[in-house]
Amino acid sequence: MTLIYQSTRDENNKVTASQAILQGLANDGGLFTPLAMPDMALDFEALTHASYQEVAKLVLSAFLDDFTSEELDYCIANAYDAKFDTEDIAPLVKLNKHYNLELFHGSTIAFKDMALSILPYLLTTSAKKQGVDNKIVILTATSGDTGKAAMAGFADVPGTEIIVFYPKNGVSKIQELQMTTQKGQNTHVVAIDGNFDDAQTDVKRMFNDADLRARLLEQKIQFSSANSMNIGRLVPQIVYYVYAYAQLLKTGDITNGQAINVTVPTGNFGNILAAYYAREIGVPIAKLICASNENKVLTDFFQTRTYDKKRDFKVTSSPSMDILVSSNLERLIFHLVGNDAAKTKELMAALVSKGEYQLDQVDQSILDLFEAGYASEADTEAEIKKVFQENNYIEDPHTAVASSVYRAYREHSNDDTPTVIASTASPYKFPRVAVKAVTGEDSGDDFAAVDELHQLSGVVIPAAVRDLQMAPVRHTTVVPTAGMQEAVEAYLGV
Repeated sequence: MTLIYQSTRDENNKVTASQAILQGLANDGGLFTPLAMPDMALDFEALTHASYQEVAKLVLSAFLDDFTSEELDYCIANAYDAKFDTEDIAPLVKLNKHYNLELFHGSTIAFKDMALSILPYLLTTSAKKQGVDNKIVILTATSGDTGKAAMAGFADVPGTEIIVFYPKNGVSKIQELQMTTQKGQNTHVVAIDGNFDDAQTDVKRMFNDADLRARLLEQKIQFSSANSMNIGRLVPQIVYYVYAYAQLLKTGDITNGQAINVTVPTGNFGNILAAYYAREIGVPIAKLICASNENKVLTDFFQTRTYDKKRDFKVTSSPSMDILVSSNLERLIFHLVGNDAAKTKELMAALVSKGEYQLDQVDQSILDLFEAGYASEADTEAEIKKVFQENNYIEDPHTAVASSVYRAYREHSNDDTPTVIASTASPYKFPRVAVKAVTGEDSGDDFAAVDELHQLSGVVIPAAVRDLQMAPVRHTTVVPTAGMQEAVEAYLGV
C-alpha cells in the first residue's frame, strides 16, 4: 500500500511521496507528513555489513514507495559518490563520553549535504513521474548551510533554477563566501537586511501567494523547496541514524537492541525530527536531546509546552541555529495532537497572530521522549576547549552546543546510555570561533584562522574552504525583506 503524506493543516490534502517532494510545501501552508510509519523490521545484524548507500536504499524504498527501485538506485548513486571525502559518508568518531556522527564530509562541509546531495535527483525524478515539464524553481531561505548545499546540488541541473535568501551579517564569512562565489547559470543568491526568520516567513508567503503562483504557471514555472519543509529533504536524514546504530553494533560498542540516546543541535527542528522518525521505524533510541543556543525557543517549549517567539533574536557563534520559528516543529506538533490537522492549523495561526501557542491535550508518550537544554555563548566556547583538551578533537560551534547540552544532561541525570551527537559542520566552516575557543586569541581573519586550525587539529583543510579565498564573488544583491518578491520576479521575468 502506498504511503500517504498529508498536510499538517488540511486532512483532505493527501499526496504520494513524489507529489509531496515536487510541491515542497503544501499550498495550504502546511507540511506534508506521513500519517503512519512504514513497517521496516530492521535487521541490524545484517545492516552491520551494509554500505551507506545500501542503508539509504532500504530507508528510501520504505518512505518513498512510489519510486521504482531503478529510480532510487539512480538518485542514490548520483548523491553519495566521490563528492564525499570518505567512503563511510557519515563516519562515527568515539570521544571520551559519546560518539560524534560526522555529517560534514560532503562538498559543502555541513550536514545539509547528506540530504541536499540527493534532493535534486529526487525532485527531477518526481517531476518526470508526475508528467510535469514546468521549470522547477527552488525558492529557499538559509541560516547559513542550506543555501550553499542546495546550490551545489542544483547548479546547472536542467529544468531548474534556484534562488537563495540569507541574512546579511547573520552567517560566518566562510558560509557567505561559499554562497556568493557559487557557480551555475541557474543560481541566484540574495542577502536581506533582516534575519533568517524574516527570510523564511516571506518565502512561505510567496509559496502561498495564489496570484504569484498563477502568474508563474502561465510561464510554465512552479516553486519547490529545498528547506527541510520538503519531505524529500527530511527522509534522507533518517538514513544516517539507522546507519549510525548499525555501525555502533558493528564495532561492538553496543549489543543488538541496546538503546542509545541521540543529541542534536537544532534550530529548524528537521534533523532531530528525522531522529524521531528513525526511532519510529525501529532504531532503539531512548532519549532525543534537543540542543539550542541562546535562541532557546525550543528548550522553553519542551519545558513549558508553550511556543513563544516573542523574544529578542540573538546573533550567535552558531548561526545556523539562530532561529525563532522552527518550521519542522509543526510536524511534531501534528503528531503530538493525534495527527489533527484542524488543531495544528489553529495552533500555527495563533503563532502568527499572537506570537505564541500553548499545547494542552498531547500524546505524552511522544513528548516524554524529548529532553531539551541550551548552551550560552560562554558554554559553547568552553565546550570546544574541553573537547579539545579531552580528545585532541576540535568541534564546530553547533556541535559544541550539542556537546555542552549533553554534558549537562549527563551530569544531572546520571544517564550513561551510549549517546550519538549529530556533528553538523566542520570546524573549518567557523574557524575563528574554533581557534579562539582553543587558544583564547581571535585570529581576526577567517583565512588566517583556517591555517591556525590546521596546525591545531592536524585535519586536512577541505577543498570547500581551500579554494574560497581566490574565488570570484558572483552574487552581490542585497534587498530589504520587503523586496524579496520583487527580486524573485525580476530573476524569473514575471
